[in-house]
Amino acid sequence: MSKKLEEYGYDVYSTDLIYRGYGDKEPLNFLEETIDNFEGDIITNPPYKYCSEFIIRALESIKQGNKVAMFLKLQTLEGQKRYDQVFKNNPPKVVYVYVKRKRCAMNGNFEKYSNEGMTHSAVAYAWFVWVKGFKGDPIIKWIN
Repeated sequence: MSKKLEEYGYDVYSTDLIYRGYGDKEPLNFLEETIDNFEGDIITNPPYKYCSEFIIRALESIKQGNKVAMFLKLQTLEGQKRYDQVFKNNPPKVVYVYVKRKRCAMNGNFEKYSNEGMTHSAVAYAWFVWVKGFKGDPIIKWIN
């Protein structure tokens, strides 16, 4: 993701809990670190089981009017607990749903899944985009 953004001319700072050959070599636990005076937007694909925590932390870390974009399972929209914790007071401004299923792999290892004959995914994914301070109903768009 970071490499593609850099190709488009964006200034990118990449971190991860585990160094995987790209970005800052120092591990960063996003849920525990303090991000002082951060001026940018946050774009990430967090571990699904911590997506609510990542959304809350990211929105706390950015300035009013800045954006958070997360690549998440579409089913992130489900659930009373997540609605109460996240969406009720911090609705995304836009949700971009992939028309075709995307094949994702752990740590970028697509070969493992290819060897098992998996050529597609049963999981629907979307980009969720928040603008800090936005109130209203999200817009749904499709990525074809």
